[in-house]
Amino acid sequence: MAVGAAGWPASDEELVELQWTLGREARIATEADPWTPSPDAIIGGCFVAYAPGEAGPGHPGDRAWAAAVAWTPGGTTDRRPVDHHLRGARARGAPRRADDMVGQAVLADCVPASYVPGLLARREGPILAAAVALLEPVPDVLLVDATGVDHPRGAGLAVHLGAAAGIPTVGVTHRPLVASGPEPELRRRATAPIAVDGLAVGRWVCTRTDARPVVAHAGWRTTPETAAATVLVASTEAARTPVPLQEARRVAREARALAF
Repeated sequence: MAVGAAGWPASDEELVELQWTLGREARIATEADPWTPSPDAIIGGCFVAYAPGEAGPGHPGDRAWAAAVAWTPGGTTDRRPVDHHLRGARARGAPRRADDMVGQAVLADCVPASYVPGLLARREGPILAAAVALLEPVPDVLLVDATGVDHPRGAGLAVHLGAAAGIPTVGVTHRPLVASGPEPELRRRATAPIAVDGLAVGRWVCTRTDARPVVAHAGWRTTPETAAATVLVASTEAARTPVPLQEARRVAREARALAF
């Protein structure tokens, strides 16, 4: 299934209708062709930063900077000093690239919609899809700052973006959207399921000991178990947020800073 940038829904009503379809397609795709992690998998991350004063619900036409990065763990499991990986890097009119990233892309554009709960794809989908399309190498799996099948129609932005890009995805958020489930103990690698009507849609994941867990959402062609495993592989004790999302956020914000 492919949803090109030009084919992103132009109205909330169109998106709602498409989400019902994507929710069904996501279940079928995961059952028929689930993504299987490998030790040498390239893990991507993407993030959108907004102009000062235009975050939150915002408005149509808000200025935004989207970044996508590609990373391989390379044995990084304990600490990852960001300053060390940026040492010697110069902006020269573009965001710096950390020396452990294997790919980076960034672009600026205006988003077409304000934020409406459950309809984040209207606001961020097109610009994220455009940034991911520029990224080389193409990641084996993409971490998205959004929910996946934990969604009223089973198709949060992580599902939608994966279907559009043709890349397995995992959503990463600070809390569930409609799912529920008790949090695990605050010990790195501890996980616990979240479910909607008894169906598991993701897992709480403690990425850093003594820090509140994040939620790893099953997305496009990923299960809750695969989502949790991917988030753990992509994170270190240095921070709650997985490395590719940390870097995508830094790059997007740095691109924004360079524009002002």
